[in-house]
Amino acid sequence: MSVSILLGLQWGDEGKGKVVDVLGDQYQVVARFQGGPNAGHTLYIQGEKHVLHQIPSGIFRPGVQNVIGNGVVANPIVLMEEIRKLEAKGVDVRTHLLISNRCHVILPTHLHLDAMSEAQKGDRKIGSTLRGISPTYQDKYGRCGLRMGDLLSPQFEAKLKAVLDAHDALLRRGGFEYNRAEGEDRFREAVSILKTYQILDTELYLHQALREGKNILAEGAQGTLLDIEFGAYPYVTSSSTTAGGACTGLGIPPNRVDKVYGVFKAYCTRVGSGPFPTELDNALGESIRQAGGEFGATTGRPRRTGWLDLPALRYACDLNGVTDLVMTKADVLGGMEAVKVCTEYKVRGKLQTHPPFDIEDSVELIYEQFPGWPAFSERDAMPSSFQRYLAYLEQALDRKITYVSLGPGREQIVKVSE
Repeated sequence: MSVSILLGLQWGDEGKGKVVDVLGDQYQVVARFQGGPNAGHTLYIQGEKHVLHQIPSGIFRPGVQNVIGNGVVANPIVLMEEIRKLEAKGVDVRTHLLISNRCHVILPTHLHLDAMSEAQKGDRKIGSTLRGISPTYQDKYGRCGLRMGDLLSPQFEAKLKAVLDAHDALLRRGGFEYNRAEGEDRFREAVSILKTYQILDTELYLHQALREGKNILAEGAQGTLLDIEFGAYPYVTSSSTTAGGACTGLGIPPNRVDKVYGVFKAYCTRVGSGPFPTELDNALGESIRQAGGEFGATTGRPRRTGWLDLPALRYACDLNGVTDLVMTKADVLGGMEAVKVCTEYKVRGKLQTHPPFDIEDSVELIYEQFPGWPAFSERDAMPSSFQRYLAYLEQALDRKITYVSLGPGREQIVKVSE
């Protein structure tokens, strides 16, 4: 009868999908509230790897209803492929997936607009995944987009043509060469298939679920430091990745939220362009990248790696009202002689414990060094040096760490506090 929110506290790729899957048996509903196919939530179940882009990570839990909320932008072609892969594995998607009729649709031309925009930026490109996310949100806020509910409308063809004509004019004005017919057959095939699934007012479904005493887990994508409002603008994503975004992205009232899980890695990673103060652009960073398998689940791009950034993490905790912290990939740092944590920034000679407005300013980083810890795989074998490290983080962040993940598998997560 309450809502929990689970989201990332860094630049994405924190392991949110795995944690949602682990916690999924405590909830009757799992609902994605923002982002789109730029997400890549990776789950390992009984040794098999699954990557979800738009479908919530509760889909593998029997009896759990999964919702793609109104705050998501969905690519019908990618969604169709995801559904086919899941159904081939025996997952009953037709029964256990609901799609918001207010969810905006990514058209093939949105991908071309994304590519044109990045090309026009030159050296200042954002590092987009080129999945058409930004142009689709631009249409949404420009009040000229196409929504999933429109797929069921008798005026669908006219609405689709109006959007495609507008995109065509933009692409021609920008001198971008493309084939308008390219991808159209697959798009129409995907639309005809998705129309047979459950597209409805998911906000009404969620309200009724709460009345019936069901627990809902709201699943975020990307991370807080990529939030359109509070990230290092303009190197951000196009949606609200914070707890506030969960309410608007699902239509749930804030007073029903009683828990916010904040997921973070024991170190930091970032993919694409943008400021990364604690980045390790050296052999040590490469070593962490290889040990952690830090390559994008959606694009395959190598992720940049760096030390844990406490000012940024504290800022993310405060923005979201985090009640429970979940640390992932603690195993990746196992075996290192020492581990560093950035504790403060010095900006124009002054110490501060939160990120500056313009992170590209000259920032000096203040680090604290901790003894490393040997590899371990269960709570009872947790080294004392690691326990001291956790205690330090809990004090610095003024929040408890509830779970620690020690590997990619569902069973490789331990509860360290109530």
